[in-house]
Amino acid sequence: MKRLVAWAAFLLGCLYFLLPLIGMTEFSLKMRRGEYSFDAYVRVFEDPRFWETFGYSLTLAAATIVFGVLLVVPTAYWVRLKLPQARPIIEFITLLPLVIPAIVIVFGYIRLYNTSSFLPLTGSAFGTDILLTMGYATLALPYMYRAVDTGLRTIDVATLTEAAQSLGAGWFTILARIILPNVLVAVLSGAFLTLAIVIGEFTMAALLNRPAFGPYMQLLGANRAYEPPALAVIAFAITWGCMGLIQLVTRFSKHERAKA
Repeated sequence: MKRLVAWAAFLLGCLYFLLPLIGMTEFSLKMRRGEYSFDAYVRVFEDPRFWETFGYSLTLAAATIVFGVLLVVPTAYWVRLKLPQARPIIEFITLLPLVIPAIVIVFGYIRLYNTSSFLPLTGSAFGTDILLTMGYATLALPYMYRAVDTGLRTIDVATLTEAAQSLGAGWFTILARIILPNVLVAVLSGAFLTLAIVIGEFTMAALLNRPAFGPYMQLLGANRAYEPPALAVIAFAITWGCMGLIQLVTRFSKHERAKA
């Protein structure tokens, strides 16, 4: 009986998530009257704005991932090694982006870094890109930090650090050549989650007036009928592709460790 209830709940959950996706996908294929076609997808891929905005978001995603790794890995490592008593405080700080809306963060950025401030980042496209990258890093911080912290739990940080120091390694060498390779799977998991966040984020990019993928999806949805569902399916596929890559990397890492 318990197994039957469990399977019923599982199937109900699958239907809850899959039926809207199936309906959206079917509608995106009905652009040609009376038959299914990929015309909507062709139009999306032929639109130069799709590639411009997607490329822009990929570039910012790469910058966000690099900044996030440089910020989170040393912080999580140092907290676990030297400041375990500060861990609750750090975890609380990293959770703040989940409870503070993105619109509040971006309005704070605009007030602090407008053209009349001491650091007028919004006065140029490059400065606004830097500001948007920092905003994306803030939104991705809870996921990146927890991924790296989970990875650090699986290794003996203190022993590895002592062994490296006994061989004359400095802090940079320890982080770059010992700690980072051992938590690489966790870092990649956080990186893929960051990519998914950046690709779909709308609020910050729209209010900072940058040509990102999120505002493009909203603009297309307000003016077209069949292309928005097609674009949503594409974005959904990208997101699930990132999730699949996380699983593949994790399984490959476990397989390599088992062989070793």
